[in-house]
Amino acid sequence: MGAPQSRLYEFAKGFIARGWDISVIAAMPNYPTGSIFTEYRGKMSTGDNYDNISVNRYWLYASNASRALPRIISMISFSVTSFFSLFRLGRLKPNIIFVESPPLTLGFTAYLLSRLTGALFCLNISDIWPLSAYHLGAISKGFLYRRIEQFERFLYRKADLCTGQSEEIVAHLKNSGAKRTFLFRNGVDITRFHSPGKKGEAYKLKLVYAGLLGVAQGVYQICRDIDFREIGVEFHIYGDGYQRKLIKSCLHENPGRGVYLHEPVTRARIPEVLASHDGTIIPLVKNIYGAVPSKIYEAMAAGLPVLFSGDGEGAKIVNNFNVGMVSPPGDMVALKDNIVKFAADAERRRTFSENCIETAKTVFDRNKIIDAFDRYLHRYAKNNRKQSL
Repeated sequence: MGAPQSRLYEFAKGFIARGWDISVIAAMPNYPTGSIFTEYRGKMSTGDNYDNISVNRYWLYASNASRALPRIISMISFSVTSFFSLFRLGRLKPNIIFVESPPLTLGFTAYLLSRLTGALFCLNISDIWPLSAYHLGAISKGFLYRRIEQFERFLYRKADLCTGQSEEIVAHLKNSGAKRTFLFRNGVDITRFHSPGKKGEAYKLKLVYAGLLGVAQGVYQICRDIDFREIGVEFHIYGDGYQRKLIKSCLHENPGRGVYLHEPVTRARIPEVLASHDGTIIPLVKNIYGAVPSKIYEAMAAGLPVLFSGDGEGAKIVNNFNVGMVSPPGDMVALKDNIVKFAADAERRRTFSENCIETAKTVFDRNKIIDAFDRYLHRYAKNNRKQSL
């Protein structure tokens, strides 16, 4: 389960606890391998019950390729097949349809479904498209970019409510024609996490990365360019994705550099994994406007100082709340320098850890965030005693 799925799962659970009826429309499971899981292959649609949440799944062309075309086909395929949920939605008669973008094309599907069912259309933006694709080098600013941008703004104008995961995203929504906006940060369920335990004097400092091993994260570059044994620390990697094979090959060709590649772990094990380390490296190869990695919030809840290699709002959060150290995106020399300073200053590490826990409790507690969003949405669905979403 990736960061968006984890956030939406917690969102669904939180709203059920507050008296809403939730029905989920999702693609066939395929993350992070890019292949539909064996038990779901050959099906156009199927229904699951996940922790008492009704989940209705539809076929898609699954891909995690680095090339743009397979990913675009994947997005469009689910945007088409998910439209067949109209028959189910016609029976449910929802008050609100809440859709996650990207993919932006899925927003258009939700817009059509909202008009056909009479539901309010709530568009949640976790990454700004096509701007994010431009920053990642997947598209240039030409004719196609301008057409996608027009489509993006059309959806913002048509949405009854647009929500964003960061202040930068909300500002972009307002400037692009959105009628109503709401800052709906990812946050973190602080009750799932506990602080790292005390370590003995002979203990070697351990850093961790747990998440998607994709091009945007650039964990391969870290393994290639930094010798952690030389610094006197260990770097442990948990995850899967496009760069896993590259990382494995790099470690095979350069053994003994203090880097350890582990198998991916389930969402349930993330708190345990984080608690067994002393800090986390959270990298972004390029600054993506509006992007704030959810890993920052999880690290704070676990009392784990953040070594952030990136820019934008993620860097501002780390600096403003003094929960770690920041280096420019893709700058391995600066990241290595921060690691050296971090490893040498135990008092600084303790201060970062204490700030992490306090900030997670007071600012980024997901239950408080859901409470605020619940109150906001009730303004639009207050005529029913028990709401449907």
